[in-house]
Amino acid sequence: MYEPIRTKSVHSMADADFPHRTREEELDIQLAGHLAALLAVTEDLGLDQAAELIARQVTRLRGTPPARTSAPLSGTDAAELHGRALAHAGRALVVAASRADTTAAILAAERMDAHKAALRAPEEHALTTTH
Repeated sequence: MYEPIRTKSVHSMADADFPHRTREEELDIQLAGHLAALLAVTEDLGLDQAAELIARQVTRLRGTPPARTSAPLSGTDAAELHGRALAHAGRALVVAASRADTTAAILAAERMDAHKAALRAPEEHALTTTH
């Protein structure tokens, strides 16, 4: 009465013939991505020493050096860039902690502190000049 199904079901499991990444490999990729984004903003801010430290970590995770810029890419103001860098460093810290990468976690935490301080500096300057 019914003709049998001759094709594979779309609900069946995919073939396991292709390589899968481990959780650690996925976390390495995520961490390298967050650090690369932090690197771009750090270079845009002109923080060469910090950029070099971040680039070393990206190189360690990816196995190849990251693409680097020699001049700022955007005309964005420093406060917005510090805010972006703080967000990228925070994301990197979360991934580094979940992957137990102490070196990257320390670097991310240091960058977070530096960008928080940079964001507070204009406020503190405004408070001292008005009194």
